[in-house]
Order: sequence, then structure tokens, then C-alpha cells
Amino acid sequence: DEFVPTPALASALAGASHLGSLCKEGHTRREGSSSLPALGFWGAQGMMCMSGCPGEHRGIVVILILTKLYDYNLGSITESSLWRSTDYGTTYEKLNDKVGLKTILSYLYVCPTNKRKIMLLTDPEVESSLLISSDEGATYQKYRLNFYIHSLLFHPKQEDWILAYSQDQKLFSSVEFGRRWLLLHEGVTPNRFYWFTTVGRICTQDLKCIVFVLFLSDAQYITCKMQNCSEATRSKPFPGYIDHNSLIVQGDYVFVQLTSGGRPHYYVSYRRSPFAQMKLPKYSLPKDMHVISTDENQVFAAVQEWNQNDTYNLYISDTRGVYFTLALENVKSSQGLEGNVMIDLYEVAGIKGMFLANKKIDNQVKTFITYNKGRDWSLLQAPHTDLRGNPIHCLLPYCSLHLHLKVSDNPYTSGNIASRDTAPSIIVASGNIGTELSDNDISMFVTSDAGNTWRQIFEEEHSVLYLDQGGVLVAMKHTSLPIRHLWLSFDEGRSWSKYSFTSLPLFVDGVLGEPGEETLIMTVFGHFSHRSEWQLVKVDYKSIFDRRCEEEDYRPWQLHSQGEACIMGAKRIYRKRKSEKKCMQGKYAGAMTSEPCVCTEADFDCDYGYERHSNGQCLPAFWYNPSSLSKDCSLGQSYLNSTGYRKVVSNNCTDGVRERYTAKPQQCPGKPPQGLRILTADGRLTAQQGHNVTFLVQLEEGDLQRSLIQVDFGDGIAVSYANLSSTEDGIKHIYQNVGIFRVTVLVENSLGSDSAVLYLHVTCPLEHVHLSLPFVTTKNKEINATAVLWPSQVGTLTYVWWFGNNTEPLITLEGSITFTFSVEGMNTITVQVSAGNTILQDTKTIAVYEKFQSLRLSFSPNLDDYNPDIPEWRRDISRVVKRALVEATGISSKHILVAVLPGLPTSAELFILPYQDATGEKKRTAANLEQISETLIQKLNQNLVHFELKPGVRILVHAAHLTAAPLVDLTPSHSGSAMLMLLSVVFVGLAVFIIYKFKRKIPGLNIYAQMQNEKDQEMVSPVSQRENIPNVPQRELMSPEQLVDEKLEAHPIGK
Repeated sequence: DEFVPTPALASALAGASHLGSLCKEGHTRREGSSSLPALGFWGAQGMMCMSGCPGEHRGIVVILILTKLYDYNLGSITESSLWRSTDYGTTYEKLNDKVGLKTILSYLYVCPTNKRKIMLLTDPEVESSLLISSDEGATYQKYRLNFYIHSLLFHPKQEDWILAYSQDQKLFSSVEFGRRWLLLHEGVTPNRFYWFTTVGRICTQDLKCIVFVLFLSDAQYITCKMQNCSEATRSKPFPGYIDHNSLIVQGDYVFVQLTSGGRPHYYVSYRRSPFAQMKLPKYSLPKDMHVISTDENQVFAAVQEWNQNDTYNLYISDTRGVYFTLALENVKSSQGLEGNVMIDLYEVAGIKGMFLANKKIDNQVKTFITYNKGRDWSLLQAPHTDLRGNPIHCLLPYCSLHLHLKVSDNPYTSGNIASRDTAPSIIVASGNIGTELSDNDISMFVTSDAGNTWRQIFEEEHSVLYLDQGGVLVAMKHTSLPIRHLWLSFDEGRSWSKYSFTSLPLFVDGVLGEPGEETLIMTVFGHFSHRSEWQLVKVDYKSIFDRRCEEEDYRPWQLHSQGEACIMGAKRIYRKRKSEKKCMQGKYAGAMTSEPCVCTEADFDCDYGYERHSNGQCLPAFWYNPSSLSKDCSLGQSYLNSTGYRKVVSNNCTDGVRERYTAKPQQCPGKPPQGLRILTADGRLTAQQGHNVTFLVQLEEGDLQRSLIQVDFGDGIAVSYANLSSTEDGIKHIYQNVGIFRVTVLVENSLGSDSAVLYLHVTCPLEHVHLSLPFVTTKNKEINATAVLWPSQVGTLTYVWWFGNNTEPLITLEGSITFTFSVEGMNTITVQVSAGNTILQDTKTIAVYEKFQSLRLSFSPNLDDYNPDIPEWRRDISRVVKRALVEATGISSKHILVAVLPGLPTSAELFILPYQDATGEKKRTAANLEQISETLIQKLNQNLVHFELKPGVRILVHAAHLTAAPLVDLTPSHSGSAMLMLLSVVFVGLAVFIIYKFKRKIPGLNIYAQMQNEKDQEMVSPVSQRENIPNVPQRELMSPEQLVDEKLEAHPIGK
């Protein structure tokens, strides 16, 4: 059994009537206890909703509990039940008939701005619906959905406005509390969507205003109108892409992260102003950053620097969140259960500027406290006596009190430390006394004066609950065993009394207290055994008090830090109930008066770029040039010249040294341009042809408003600007051609000039790569491989070549390469072409033989009418011709390869290849190849090789004449054959005989298709490597009758 918290954690109880009483030990009376029926192994979700005003008897208490039955055999939830109580848990009504007897519920939400409105989600594995109640869960209306809800985000002000994130990463909005939904955007990053909080203006139902939604999609930060999130209304406040999952919106700040050059860079937008890069000390070189707090117009961030592994440094910013200064080094961090990073830093509730942190010093972890937002830190003074009154000898700085600062993720159990806004001086935490923080000998400690002094209250860990504005503290022991007692304190933890809350020991799973802590009712839930039903025990402490507190029951208490009353520039006085008074406080009793203090050096921290030295002075760091503040300043204007100090944000001190430490306005000095840079808006050195390129001109120093800027784009176009204000949005230019362009910029004024150069690679998208090389070649003969590109001009390219099984590629800047093969067999060649961000590749296979034969083929002239001259058509015709040859001759397809050549008239190359079996033995000798050649030529000349291109279109395949070199291998051994060919002009019969006896062998065909399940690849003529240049034969093709008069010869190639 486990009590699972609901997604909506905040809940409240309203005006409770007296439902039971608490009995002193020895007089136990068990009242107000109820149980839920056990239906096997149950998981439960609970939510309490508020009606009326807390602490006043003007409403009823409503408790809603959702329980779900999980079947371990099926691995799914098979049943759910919704329970409702209107008498603070004395009785429960089962509402299954009101939500549907067969409906399985998965989540329960309570509207944070109107707790009368309840929303239930059904189990998405069964159906996609939601149920809505406007009467605190008494009745429901069911609405079908066409998407599955993953999570909801309610608007912080408007009760009916909701954002819904679907399981398929779509973002929806509703202005009718889920009754109707509008799709805003698709592809939204999980948990990275936010409401746009209008600064200085609150939208109400009566006031028409534009509401924006912020979200992260496709690595871009996008805002759009909730009423209309069309493409036209969307905007991208941050130029370019950001890191995945890096968008964070907290208060008035928007944070994004962009990694470049292996380093993360962080940007912030304050009150939706343009983004600025967050400035940390120059050599912090952050690896990771977590935003801790954005309270009071200031960012508190934890940064892990380059030399840190398990610690973080704390930094605090100026109001805009841009300039950060160090607050505390080496704060301990740890990994959460889900892999999230947890920083050992705790912000004390109720007192602004007060933090506790665990710092690692020489492998020891010690707890420090600050009252002024990290300006000063000190160790905690240990108690003077232990729980039994024995003295504790613990002297600072060698010994101190150390606290565990983990806050519970479960709203129904307390963590290691707790404080409340309504009890600003009381902090309860677990820890130990000694030289360092330890996980052994853990005790419980309490302070009632905001951390100045501490008392030990228990020797074991306890959960502590605040009731009646801290007027009552309830403690329950942390244990896996069943308990029946709890402890109460009515004097801020000085004394404790033991009480029983149940007659039978109970395994406690959690405690639900009154939200607002203004009443004295709590609910304990658990079970008597691991197989029993849930038990909810209601405990009401009001019977202990017989009256409400009056003015004379309180005393003033001044906040201080070891006697120093001025904290954050003010003296603050609180009202606290006198410890001897037993009365119920009711409404918040911590009323405060505040009086400003005179400013001292302690109210100022070091400014950005300055470091505090041992004498307390803030001096410039070695890397910081104070004059750089004036770099964006123009002659005649002024800037704030830092004194090295800045007042702690939210510090309310006046007068004193304020004037001396405050930055002074100073006239901007005239300076010549220095540190000129030109870069593209996206930081890249590549651009696409025909697209806008935005150049940014940046100056480290110089009079910007009186500078002349000249930009030469390197393509024959140049522009001039009279001042830099014209280029604030960048200088735009479109390149019409590809290539590498030298972009120069010159900035000059009356005091001097500076120039900068940028080399920009302009490319167009590479769409296709075709590797051109012979299909077949002879051993040890040089061949060329060429990468043919489309389009042919795309800019700067890099070619990467792989040959055979070599693991080391050859990298070139040229698209052609020459190589030889010394071993027979099949060889694979791959080329990759890199163009900008695009990489395309093509792979071909080439056959290497010592001997093979080749013959040129021609076709009926009508085939040209159907030739679109594209690779796909040629591959298909090659397969058809090969099939026709096999059918006409009966020769095995393993000896034949046909490749239709590019261009018109249509022609092809026929290769007769030696076939090898798996053992490597050649099946055919040279004589066999000659015999195959004779058979093929005979069938071709007899017009027996043909195919049907389409119904009624019959194509004949012929043996054609020879092409030009290098397809013909002319050697002296063929001179006798040439003489015979001359005589064949007279003797026609002898000419036919010569055709059968002499064949030519021509290297240069690829049999890639045979290796790939007969998928013949594109053939590129060895005569021309360009795809767009047709192969033109030496003569026009003859008719079959003319072939008898032509000199046709076949030459052997090789040995």
C-alpha cells in the first residue's frame, strides 16, 4: 500500500466544526476515525478542497479521495472509487454512481484559484474523457476528448483558463475550464510550456486583453496568443535555436541555454525584454546551472564550474538577471531518485534574504546561514545543552550545528527541514553537532529566534507539522513500525507533551494539515496492517484551548542576527504569542513593523567584475577592465560608472554610505573604434544561395553614434552606414552565387578606425550524388571514379572515399580520383560528399577480371521515341534486354551484363563475363567465352533478340559497330584480322564468317546490379563521365541489312 500524491498538491480545508477531541496519555479516546473499504491491493490519491474562509465557521469541509485498484496479475488498474466527505472525514460517500459505475479515474485536479471547481481525468488506457464539478465534487458533467491529457497547467489568475499537454506532444488551451479545447501547437517539449504573465497588468474577465502562452518546440522558444496561435501570431523572441529542454520561465524571468563550441551559454529576458547573455565571472566556465530563486527581482543561481563535480557555487544577480556575483562557493549537491540534481540550499520561509546552505570544506560538509542574501555567511551555533540538560561543549569554528536540508517531495510527509511563512522565526530540522554533517546520530533541533539559538528536541527523526500559525507544533516519529502516539508543543518547541491519537498502533503513511495553518485540525492516514483498509484519523486540538488570543497575549520580537538588528537594511519587529499563554491564534498573528536603517558597508555587495579581499574592500578581478562599462557609450551621453559595490537587492537602507557606494553617472569618453567584429546572426560561417544573410557588427570600444561603417560583401556589392543604430537589427544581404566570399567591414570616426574580415561560405543544397565509374575493369589497370553532383555548383565540398574493406578513408577536395585494383573479384567503392550541413553518399561495385569480352548493342530506331534519358528508365531497359538475351540464347544470366548508355540514339553495352563458383574455380575458359560471344552475335544478327516495350511496340536488339577508343584495344596481333575485314567487302559470306570468329573485348562496365538481386545500376559511358553529355557513336546506327557490309570485329583483351 502506498498513498500516491495527486498532481495538484495544494489543497485547503474550510471552517471546521468540532469533530473530536484529543485525550491526554492514559485517557485515550478514539474519535473521528473512519476507514475506506479494502478492495485488494490499493493505491490511493487524496485531495482536500476548500469552501468558505479558513478559520471561520462560514463553510463546510470537503475531502475528496480517489482510490484505484491495481491488479498485479494484469499489470493495470482495473477499478477506481471516488470518496467525498463533508464532515472532515467522519463519514464518506462513494460517488461512483455520479461519475459512472464503469468509469476508471486516473487523476484529480483542484482549481488553485477556485477550489469549488474540481476536474477528474479518466484512465487513458480505457477512454479519454474528463469530468467537471463546480460544487466541490458533489455533481459532475462528463466531456469526451479527442486527445489524451498528459498534464495540465492552470492559469495563476483566471480560474477557467487551462493549458493541456497531450501524450502526442500537442498543446491545447481552454477558457471554459476544459469544456472546449483549442489546439495551439504540435511538437511541444514536455514540461516546457508556460502562461505569459502580463507585467504590471492583470487580465480579468471584464477586461479584454491579449494572453500569451510560452513554450518550447523544435528547439525554438515560441510565444503566441492563446486566442489565436496561428503562424502569423507566433513569435520567436530568442533568435535561432536553443538547447533541448532548456526553456525555463520563473516569475518575471525567462531563461534559455545555447551550447556552442562545447560550452553552454545562458541567456535571460527580464519582463519579456530582449534576451541578454548572463554574465558570470570570466573564468567560471560553467558546466551546469540551476535557477534557485527569482524572488524580489533578483536571480539566485547555482552554477557548477569546470573544476567541480559534486558541488556548486551560488551566484546572485542584479535586477535584470544579467550580471552575477559570487555568493557562496562549493555548496554540496546530490542526485535525486529520478536523476535530478539537488542543491543543499534552503530558503527560510517568512524571512526574506535568509538562507541555509551546506558547504564542502576540505571534504567536510558544514552548515552556514545568511540573513542578507549571501552577502555574509556564518556557522550555526550549537545548543548549549542536550535534550537531558547536560552541557554541550562545542566552540565555533571548530564545532557547530549541521542540518540536513532536504525538502520532501511528498506533500503528506515532512522533509528534513521545515519553516512556514506564518511562523517566520520557527525552523525545525534534523541534524547533528560536531565538526561536519553526518548521517549518524541524527537528532531533531528547533529555533524560535530565526537561527540565532537552537534547542535539541528529539534524539530521533520526526515529522513536524505546523498548526495555528506555529502556535502548535505536532511531531510524529519517523519509523517503519506502527505507532499510536504523537508529541505536541505549545511554546515553539521548548516543551513537549505526549498524546495518543489511536487506540491501535497505526502504520502512518502521511499527515494532512489545514492549509493556511489557521485551525487546529489534522488528519493522519495509514493502515493497521499491510493488507488492511485505509484508516483516516481526524485529530482536533481546539478542545485544548478555551479562548482566542487577545492583544495582551502577544509580545514584540525583533528579528536579528547575533544581536545585529539591521537586517537587509531594516529593523523588523514581529508579534509572537507569549509562551505561557494558552490561547488559539486563528488568523495570521505575525504582524510586522519595519523601520529602515542607515546604510553601512554591510548593505553592499561587490559589483560584477569585483572581488572582496581580506580587508573587506571590493577590487577589480584580474580579468576585468572597469573601463569596459563605457564601451556601448557614445560621446555626449553618460553611463553609470561602478564604484565596485552594489546594494543588495531588496535592501531598504537609506542615507549613510549609500551615496559613496552607489554607481555615479559619468560622461562617455570619445574613443576610436577598437575590437571590431563581424559575424552572422546565427553564428555560422555558411549561408544558402538566394537566402538573406544577417551580419552583425560589434565594437568593444568606440563612439558608435558618430562612426562610419562600410561593409563589402565580397560579391561586388558594398554598403555604407552613417551610424551603428541603422544596423542594430543586423545588415542583411542576399548572395546570388555560390562560393567563398571575403566580407570586410571598416568602422572609422574622427579618432581612428578599425577593420575586420569574415570568410563566408555560400552554398546551395546538394540534392543528389552519383558515383560514375566503369562496371568492369581489368586487373592492374588505372580507372577513374567521379562524383557527379546535382546541382553541379554547390559551393565548398569535401569528398570522403572508401575502397573495399579499408577502414581508413581518403579525403580529397576534388570530385575525381584515379586508382587500380590488383586482385580479381568484386570491389565496393563509396564516396561521401559533405556540403555545409548536408552529407550525401553513393556506393557502387566494380568487377575486376583478367579476361572478359564486350559488345556494343543498338536498338530499333523507334525506341528513341520512348527514351526519357533518365537513370531509372535505363536500368529497367537493361533488365528487359538481359532477359531477352537469356531467353533467345539459353545462356546463363550469370555470364551476361547489359547496361543501357546515356544519350541518344539509344545504345547499350553487353558484357560476357567469366563466372566463378563459391570455390573460386572458373566455370568458363577463354574458349567458352568465345563460344558464348559467337552464340550471342548469331542470335542478334538473326533478329531473334527482341522485347515488347508496350502493346504494339516491338523493339529489336542488334549488334552494333565498335565505338571510339578506349573501348577498342588495337594491338599488332589484330593486323591480320584487319586485312580479312577488307576482303569481306567483296565476299559477303566470308564477312559473316569473320563476324562469328573475331570478337572485341572492351573494359569499362559495372556489374553492380548483378550483385544486388539483379537491380542494375545506372551506367555511365567510359567515354564521358558527365551525366548530361550523351554518348555519341562514331557513325550512325545501321539497319540489320547494312550490318553485313560493315567491318565488325571482336578483340580479345588481357593475356
